[in-house]
Amino acid sequence: MTTAIRRAVIPAAGIGSRLLPLTKAIPKEMLPVGDRPVIEHTVRELVASGITDITIVVSGGKDLIQQHFRPNPALVDQLHAQNKHAYAKAVEEVAELAHKGHITYLEQHGPYGNGTPVLNAARGSGDEPMLVLWPDDVFVAKVPRAQQLISAYEKTGCPVLALMPMDRADARRYGVPEVKEDLGDGLLRISTLLEKPEPEAAPSEFAAIGGYIVTPGIIEEIQAITDRWEQHRSGEVYLTDAINAYAATRAVYGQVIDGHWYDTGNPTDYLVAQFASALADPAYGPVLRELARGGDGPSRVG
Repeated sequence: MTTAIRRAVIPAAGIGSRLLPLTKAIPKEMLPVGDRPVIEHTVRELVASGITDITIVVSGGKDLIQQHFRPNPALVDQLHAQNKHAYAKAVEEVAELAHKGHITYLEQHGPYGNGTPVLNAARGSGDEPMLVLWPDDVFVAKVPRAQQLISAYEKTGCPVLALMPMDRADARRYGVPEVKEDLGDGLLRISTLLEKPEPEAAPSEFAAIGGYIVTPGIIEEIQAITDRWEQHRSGEVYLTDAINAYAATRAVYGQVIDGHWYDTGNPTDYLVAQFASALADPAYGPVLRELARGGDGPSRVG
């Protein structure tokens, strides 16, 4: 019987260099997609998937994230006094989201690399598996991506990676798994993950696109990599390296996610995510479609 997954970590310590100067003063996790910051999309996905303990790993200059999720009774009272009840409800809803997810914050410490925040957060998790989701991904799916990963873990009891189909020509943008066995319904056993291969060297036509269930064995591998870093003070600590070390002797699975993935970590993809979100909105979609047809959109004065 597998251990129920109730914990998740969101690594949010990066500086967002690909989005500078936009991220000079605003954390990339707080950039809007639709009517909410991108990290709120991730938190909502986790809460909707039954996660009750969310750790956000931050660094200096990320206070806006905490402010966003913190209750603000004074603002709520002011909005009610101005008969702006819908806005007041929206503000309260964000705080309630943080309460349901029991969000805590952890300052990042350790070597560079995306394995470090996972190890930081895992020190308080004991022997529990946990979800790892990046805060610059937005998934639109009938069943949340996190829930799809949890379902795959419940079937296998093993680490799980989120996968999406890709064009082989795009292989150098992603980690690409070597598929060992296809178990049906998008569940694949994988033997290794090759980082950003040339298209002709890509071992499959799937991409690892952010989203993991890591088990204590994966954490042990991250710790071993970190221990080697402490001795030599060179290189970086990457989650992919830990997964490959684990997969050399034990089972690791990938789950092909049923849904649409938007990456907001670079300017082009961020604009695509914004545009797609606006098109799906009943108020904004018609305006943008009119502009795309060459119109001027609705005219407003004042």
